[in-house]
Amino acid sequence: MIRLWCTCLALLLVLIYLPCRAEKVFDFNDRCKQAYHEIIKLKLNNGQQLLNAEKAEHPDNLIPYFLENYIDFFVLFFNEDPAEYKKRLPNRDTRLDKMDEGPEKSPFLLFTRSVIHFQWAAVRVKFGNNWDAGWEFRRSYLQIKKNLEAFPDFTPNLLYAGAMQVAAGTIPDGYKWLSNLLGINGSIKKGMARMINFINSDSEWKWLFNEEAIFYYGYLSFYVQNDKVSIFNVLERKHYDLVNNHLLTYLAANLNRNSQNAEKAETILKNRNISADYMATPVWDMEMGYNKVHGLDADAAIYLERFIFNFKGKFYVKDILQKLSWHYYLQGDDAKAKAYRQKVLKSGSTFSEADKQAQKEALTNDWPNKLLLQARLLNDGGYYKQAIALLHGKNASSFTLPEEKLEFAYRAGRIYDDMGNDSMGIVFYKQAIELGEHRKEHFAARAALQIGYVYEQQGDKQTAKQWFQRCLDMEDHDFKNSLDQRAKAGLARCNNE
Repeated sequence: MIRLWCTCLALLLVLIYLPCRAEKVFDFNDRCKQAYHEIIKLKLNNGQQLLNAEKAEHPDNLIPYFLENYIDFFVLFFNEDPAEYKKRLPNRDTRLDKMDEGPEKSPFLLFTRSVIHFQWAAVRVKFGNNWDAGWEFRRSYLQIKKNLEAFPDFTPNLLYAGAMQVAAGTIPDGYKWLSNLLGINGSIKKGMARMINFINSDSEWKWLFNEEAIFYYGYLSFYVQNDKVSIFNVLERKHYDLVNNHLLTYLAANLNRNSQNAEKAETILKNRNISADYMATPVWDMEMGYNKVHGLDADAAIYLERFIFNFKGKFYVKDILQKLSWHYYLQGDDAKAKAYRQKVLKSGSTFSEADKQAQKEALTNDWPNKLLLQARLLNDGGYYKQAIALLHGKNASSFTLPEEKLEFAYRAGRIYDDMGNDSMGIVFYKQAIELGEHRKEHFAARAALQIGYVYEQQGDKQTAKQWFQRCLDMEDHDFKNSLDQRAKAGLARCNNE
């Protein structure tokens, strides 16, 4: 009888307790919105303080735990510190479990999980865990796809679904087996359309996630759509804050550098807010160092050496060390040039194709032709007049080695192309293809890609497709996967896919 009474009392206490428990919620309230904006600016400590206050006052709100993943993402993605990765990795599972506690009828249930997987996919790539990254991407892709079907009016779905569709649509043929294995089907056209629909929408979520959307849209528009003008027009026309929002500062500086506008990139970096409130990261020195190298500036080594000293990661370390060796080589300091070349072999990784190329060069005893190297660096920085002046009066016959003849043809073609002289550019590009189509150097494939770009911009899509395919057909050359990816994107654009 006593046992029965105790059982009934315990059941009664459970029944009394259950209705009193607060239900877990996804409440993106004003404080969470403020925290999100601080985090997107890379003012991570400010954002964390707001999240701590929200968790203390509203412990059943799941949004603060979701936003903390943004903090981990930015720290790990930009700084690549293995110790931080080891410390923060357990947060992934904890947060995914937290999101599962949310109400099933909320669009945030799958959305938050998808974003967490998406961010960890990018982080895992940075730490060389490509297989795990692929599965993270797959989970993210399937979850956002399901959420889009269940909640078609929840516009943030469009941002991530679109970004992943575009990324999946550009997977090179060399990795096609992976996309098939993961069950991912992409479409550049549909993906970009979804992102643009989100950016042009007037929903409350568009205004919240606007800067994040511009960040993803900017890179995909620049590299996949080959539409370098649009993103810069958007940044200038919409008057985005490139001084106080460090995420957009990085976007603008990085894209300007890669768009051969080193002077503009350098100005953006110099004008950014340098308050201690922002996340400290060596990438600012990397970006400035690249700009300085492209201008053949004497102080380039200051930034690149500081980056190497402070950076804990592996991406682009070999490439930076190569640039340092080139810098000292052009300065006439052969001892330092050789020392940095030796460091290429011992440091970093070959995760990126730029790092692979640096490693390959360091394994040889060959050094670039100084004239061609100077022309390359100047052209990459947008200093076209200085670059073409160096090559004035030269032709392929002016050089002895076959690889130098090939590089001269490509380099001359690229400079004329960048200066807007399409006809001269194509003449030299075709010469580069003739000289290098069956060589290991990437110049012939890149020349075919550039010819495709020229005809695409002229509106002659049929001819452009022929040259993009020509690029794809070239085998066993440097930068094969990245060039194939760009050629494949070009074909998709021309086919309106």
